[in-house]
Amino acid sequence: MSHTVSPVRALVSVSDKNGIVPFMQFLATQGVEILSTGGTAKLLLTENVPVVEVGAYTGTHEMLDGRVKTLHPKVHGGILGMRHNPEHQQQMAANNIPPIDLVVVNLYPFEQTVKKGCSYEDAIENIDIGGPTMLRSAAKNHHDVIVIVDPADYQVVMDEMQNGGVTLQTRQKLARKVFLHTARYDAMISEYLNGQQGVEFPESYALSGLKLQDLRYGENPHQNAAFYRDNFTAEAGIGNAEQLHGKELSYNNIIDADAALELVKEFKSEIAVAIIKHTNPCGAATGSTVCEAYQKALTTDPVSAFGGVIATNSKVDKEAAAEMAKLFVEIIIAPEFTNCALEILTQKKNIRLLRTGALHTSIDKAKFVRKVTGGFLVQDRDLGMISSIAECKIVTNIAPTDEQLRALEFAWKVCKHVKSNAIVFANEGQLCAVGAGQMSRVDSSRIAVDKAQMPLAGTVLASDAFFPFRDGIDAAAAAGVKAIIQPGGSMRDQEVIDACNEHGIAMVFTGMRHFRH
Repeated sequence: MSHTVSPVRALVSVSDKNGIVPFMQFLATQGVEILSTGGTAKLLLTENVPVVEVGAYTGTHEMLDGRVKTLHPKVHGGILGMRHNPEHQQQMAANNIPPIDLVVVNLYPFEQTVKKGCSYEDAIENIDIGGPTMLRSAAKNHHDVIVIVDPADYQVVMDEMQNGGVTLQTRQKLARKVFLHTARYDAMISEYLNGQQGVEFPESYALSGLKLQDLRYGENPHQNAAFYRDNFTAEAGIGNAEQLHGKELSYNNIIDADAALELVKEFKSEIAVAIIKHTNPCGAATGSTVCEAYQKALTTDPVSAFGGVIATNSKVDKEAAAEMAKLFVEIIIAPEFTNCALEILTQKKNIRLLRTGALHTSIDKAKFVRKVTGGFLVQDRDLGMISSIAECKIVTNIAPTDEQLRALEFAWKVCKHVKSNAIVFANEGQLCAVGAGQMSRVDSSRIAVDKAQMPLAGTVLASDAFFPFRDGIDAAAAAGVKAIIQPGGSMRDQEVIDACNEHGIAMVFTGMRHFRH
C-alpha cells in the first residue's frame, strides 16, 4: 500500500557535512528526534541542534577506535522493523526498540583518501562498515523508512515533509540511489585491493563509474547513451577533460576525441597534432610549433579532415587557433589554450573546446572492457611501444637511412592508432596516406595509395601486423616506398624479405603487433 512517511526519529552520520546543519535544523523544527554519531553530533551541538548521541541511545558506547558504534539491534531493529507487520511491532516493543524513520548517512571518503595517496593501513581504515549497513537496512525497508545518501536530496525531503510526508515514489528513488552508491563503493574497494595484491583478472569483475552526463543519443539516434568516468582515473583524458566552449558532446564526439588524444600522447618530446575522423587519423604530424604541425597534418587529407576532431599535445596559441578556425571541425582538444586562442575559437558557436591539462603526469593502467552479447572482454590497455627504433631488427640487405629510421618511428606510432588492417605511409614527422580497416592488408595498401593527396615516392610504410604474402610489398614498391616497419612473425617472412630485397626496400621488424579491432 502506498503511503507517505513523516519521520519521528532520524539517525544521522555523515562524512560530507555540506548542507547537513540547515537540514537538521529543519527536522528539529518539525519535532523530529535526532540521533547522531561522533563528529556529526559535535557539529550539530555547536549549532544548537538538539541531538542524542547513538551511544547514549543504545547504551553501548563507541568502541574499537570507532569501528563499532551503530552495529546494534536497537539501531538496525529500529530501521528494519516493518511497521505493518504485527510480529515485528511486538518484538520491537518487547526489546524497547523505537522505530527510526529517517536515515541520513554518507560514507568514509575511501575514494578521496586513495586518490590523494595513502598507506595501505589508511586505506583499510577508510573502509566504512556501519555506514553501508545502515544505508542498506534503510533502503531495504524503504516502504517505511526514508534514506538519504546524497546531500542534494535534503531539499527534496524537506519539500515533501512540508506537503504532508515523503511519498513512496520518492522513497523508492532514494533507495535506488543507495544501492547504486554502495555498489560503487564496494567496487572501488575491490578494485583497490585487486591492485594491491596484483590480481589482474579477479573471479568476479566489478565495473563501476560515475555518470558525467546523459547523451542525446548513442552512435545512432535510435540508441540511448550516457558517459561515465572510471574510478581512480588521474591520467589526462576525455573523462577528466574540461569543456570550455561549444555544444554538448555526443557519443561519437567522445569516441573520436579519445582516439585523437591517445595518438598525440605517443609523442612525448615533440609537438604533435592529429586529425581524426571516425576514430582513424586522416592527418598527423609533428612540427616546431602547433601551427606548423597542424598545417602539415591537414595536408595529409584536407577533404576527410572536414568535420573531424583535432588533438594536440601542446598549448594552442593564437597562430594555431587562427589556422584551425578556417576548417569546420567538431572538437579541438589540447592540454591548454592561450587567451588569444580562445578569443578566436569561441567565435565559432558550435565548436567544442576541451582542455585536458598536462598529458604525461600519470598513466592509467586500468583494464579495458568491451561488451559482447552475453558477456564482456577485459584486457590490458595497449601501452606497448618500442622505446627506440634502434631496438628493431633490420632484416633486409639494405639498411634504412637515419632519416628513414626517424620516419619509420613516426609511422609506427601513428599506425598503432589505425583500425586493422592498418597501413600507413609517412615521411619524417608527417603522415602521407592511410589505409584502414580493410579485410586484407593489400587492400589497405591500395586504398591508401588511391586516397593519397601527397606524393608517396620516397616515403616509408608501417603495417600494424605482419604481411602474410609478398603482394603488400609489391604494392608498396609500386607506390615508391623506400623502407617498411612491421612486426614480423609470418610463416612467409622470408618471402616478404626477399620481395623487399628485390625492390631495394629496407625493412625492420619490431616484434610487436598493434591490432585495433
